Amino acid sequence: MFLNTAVWIRAVMAIAVGFAISFAATPIAKMFAQKIGAIDVPREARRVHDHPIPRMGGLAIFLGFFLSVVLFADITRQIRGILLGSVVIVACGAIDDVTPLKAWIKLIIQIFAAVIAVLHGVVIMVLRSPATFGDDQALILGVLSIPVTVLWIVGITNSVNLIDGLDGLAVGVSIISSITMFVVALLVSEGNVALILAALMGACLGFMPYNLNPAKIFMGDTGALLLGYVLATVSVVGMFKFYAVVTFVVPIMALALPLFDTLFAILRRLLKGQNPMTPDRGHLHHRLIDMGLSQKQAVAILYAISAVLGLSAVVLATSGAVRTWLLATALFLAVVVGVFIRKTLKGHEYHPQQTNSEEAGKDAAP
Repeated sequence: MFLNTAVWIRAVMAIAVGFAISFAATPIAKMFAQKIGAIDVPREARRVHDHPIPRMGGLAIFLGFFLSVVLFADITRQIRGILLGSVVIVACGAIDDVTPLKAWIKLIIQIFAAVIAVLHGVVIMVLRSPATFGDDQALILGVLSIPVTVLWIVGITNSVNLIDGLDGLAVGVSIISSITMFVVALLVSEGNVALILAALMGACLGFMPYNLNPAKIFMGDTGALLLGYVLATVSVVGMFKFYAVVTFVVPIMALALPLFDTLFAILRRLLKGQNPMTPDRGHLHHRLIDMGLSQKQAVAILYAISAVLGLSAVVLATSGAVRTWLLATALFLAVVVGVFIRKTLKGHEYHPQQTNSEEAGKDAAP
């Protein structure tokens, strides 16, 4: 089930190299952002920081991730497509961090990056669900495979971008999602996919010390779009497989927090008769802050929820005694998280703040 020692050694090295490069490059990215004016100034009500902070920290994450992948992963046709698409996404995010782009321009660039991956074989061909299909049954997408894949990639890319609203939130949730899919990749003997995720984990971990509250630098759209794009494309390569024991439920569970927050945001705005891209202060992390929680408390709650969902995804990918133990662990963790959230929220009431405008590149993005 789990892969050999050589793969584990390469995975550990990929994490270490990604961490070292990202950690060393973040101060450089900070100075670069300050020099070119990529600064997040809190002019809107949605901002939770009270002073200008440099962004474009995603450049450091990208450097650590890219070099680690090149050094330790096998650059297959699919991986080449992911790397090429990530270059396009990072370029889009970097430009947007300096000079905000219109939403439709960003959408076109994101679709273009998704198509690059698709043309290199990153395509969802079939879907399996343990609740609907038997062991030998699946929903064959056929001609819908390409539009479904593009929709998945663009959707996840933006969902990670939209939760990037508190110090350390997007990078932490991305780490948890990466760990979840890393473990599942090992379970289904997808060694190369595991190495890609190991590189992403390392790069995120290297950036995290600078981004935790109080943040010294933001990843900006450069990093948030990159994380969403890589997680989306890698999930297609490693988990939407007909022969694998995992199903489409697993990547959805691994990425559930940003995915459902985005879907609920769109639904909430439609029910109010608003444009689904209209900015508001209704995201889950904003609601927690409006209840009087500190950034650290809100982020801790969302980390905990993401971890439970991630562990549940791993449970779905296992069988036998391992599944029983993981299920028991997940249930125990869910109870602990529930108690923690209840105690944290005790005495807090939701007091929504008025929304003025939205940062270009966040809710203004498609």
